Amino acid sequence: SARDTTQNTATAPDRAREIKMYKLDIRVDMKEAAATERRRMLEQQRKERIFNARQRTIGVDVAGLSQQVMERREQEDLEKQRHEAFASEMTRNDKMAELLQQRQEKDLRQLNKSLTEYRREHQRKEDRREFDLYDPDFKKKDLPARVSDQDPSLTVSGLQMFDGEDLAYETRKKLQQEQIREWTSQQMAEKTRLSHEEKAAERLHNLKARELDQRAVELAQAEVETRRAINLATKDYNLALAKEKAAQQQQELTQDQDDNYTELCNHIHGDMLTENPDVSQSAFGPHRVIPDRWKGMRPAQVNEITATQEMQRREKEILRQEELAQEREWDRRRVAESKAGLVLESQLKRQQKSLAQTLARENRELAAEQRAKQDHINKEVYINRPTEGYFAQFNTSSR
Repeated sequence: SARDTTQNTATAPDRAREIKMYKLDIRVDMKEAAATERRRMLEQQRKERIFNARQRTIGVDVAGLSQQVMERREQEDLEKQRHEAFASEMTRNDKMAELLQQRQEKDLRQLNKSLTEYRREHQRKEDRREFDLYDPDFKKKDLPARVSDQDPSLTVSGLQMFDGEDLAYETRKKLQQEQIREWTSQQMAEKTRLSHEEKAAERLHNLKARELDQRAVELAQAEVETRRAINLATKDYNLALAKEKAAQQQQELTQDQDDNYTELCNHIHGDMLTENPDVSQSAFGPHRVIPDRWKGMRPAQVNEITATQEMQRREKEILRQEELAQEREWDRRRVAESKAGLVLESQLKRQQKSLAQTLARENRELAAEQRAKQDHINKEVYINRPTEGYFAQFNTSSR
């Protein structure tokens, strides 16, 4: 019981010291040492084999992998050709766009250059009608207040000429009319020139726009032709694939029909449908048959089974009557034993109560002893701490 367990626990360290002492006295067996060394080498080889992922891989389908690699390479070649075609087309479009942009920039520079030259030659600020209003050298070019009586620059507020002294009125009037006529002619000529220049500029702009439209149409047509060529190549490839698939399906259909016809003939002329009774005879004896070839029992066998079943039914009826008699006997014994059991049960309860009291007292004593022993083990025996060597011994084997 618990007391014996306490005694065994108390003597465990002494037994361990005895076993350790005996192990030191055992002489080393060379055969056992060789076996141990062999097991150690096998374990090392197994660890190397298991920890090597390349050798651990087993059962690779080389043919399937080769087929997958071949299909993958064909797909990559097709994608590569397609990407190269698109890349060449993009390069060609980029070059054409770059040439178009260079021509546009060249025409724009030429147009700006022509406009600058025209402005430098025909639109100088000195030729403007109101240039005398903001001429920086106006004071240098200006005349004195009055050069003569016919000085056109004299004003009323200048107090240089008074009423009645205008002697050059007719001449001044003619000059003014001539000047107005000259200005009008110049304005008309300037307006006509500007109109011609605007028409020329508009014509150049229309020509440029027409050229750009023509180039855009050419680029679009080239792109359409390229796409048409790519679509034709893709269509041819798809048609080839479709023909190949149709031929393969036709071949598989023909093979299936041949297999079905052969299987049908085998079934028609086989022993299964002809119901040959000899095929069900087993090679292990005349009393055994092959289940998947057996077509049924003969009349003699059926009669024999019926007779056997009738005999078994009679034997079962006799056994049932005997079991009923035994059950009645057991019921009688069970009643007598239950009465005796009640008496024994009262006696056992009294004994169990006394035994429980005794056991509780002994358990309290054993608990006190074990508590004292556990305190001794925890405070005096198990005081060491695990070191690095203790943790290094784990994960050193492949088992």
